[in-house]
Amino acid sequence: MAPINNIYFDTPSLQYFYTTVDGLGQRKKCRIRWYGDLLVHIDKPVLELKIKEGFVGRKESYPLAPFALDENFQFGTAIEVFKNSALPFKLKTELFAVQPTLLNRYRRRYFQSANRHYRITIDSDLEFYRLKARGNTFLHKTIDRDNVIVELKYSNEKDFHADSISRYFPFRVTKSSKYVSGVDMLYFQ
Repeated sequence: MAPINNIYFDTPSLQYFYTTVDGLGQRKKCRIRWYGDLLVHIDKPVLELKIKEGFVGRKESYPLAPFALDENFQFGTAIEVFKNSALPFKLKTELFAVQPTLLNRYRRRYFQSANRHYRITIDSDLEFYRLKARGNTFLHKTIDRDNVIVELKYSNEKDFHADSISRYFPFRVTKSSKYVSGVDMLYFQ
């Protein structure tokens, strides 16, 4: 089970963070994702946009140009990655207005229903790193080994049966955002 790594992007005023915290109907998360080691040359990074409109969420994914995540990583590194990637012009323009805000990683286990309509993911061993404009040593991190995040995933047309699965969970179902948790821990505590 290779770790999942994400670099989250936000506006300088943390607009994506606040729209999520405030529960606004229109919200977005922007991240680069890859699997495996943390401080490496990333051969197959993927830009993911998680877009929420009301109760319906969708994800858009775009392959990115390879780059190195090391002590030389800075905000300009991300801009160069976006410039060197085959992204739609409008999206590139939007990406130039955001900056790296948070790096996180965790381990994920996957489970799927026999009919393949429902998926459960279990995320554990969460680590969070605050990103700076320059001089990222990745030595200062916050580790959350106490919390485990369980997600039930399914398509909108399967929503009517989701309760028949989640009612068997031995815990209360709540909303959770690893991005919001990480920003809270690293910026506001």
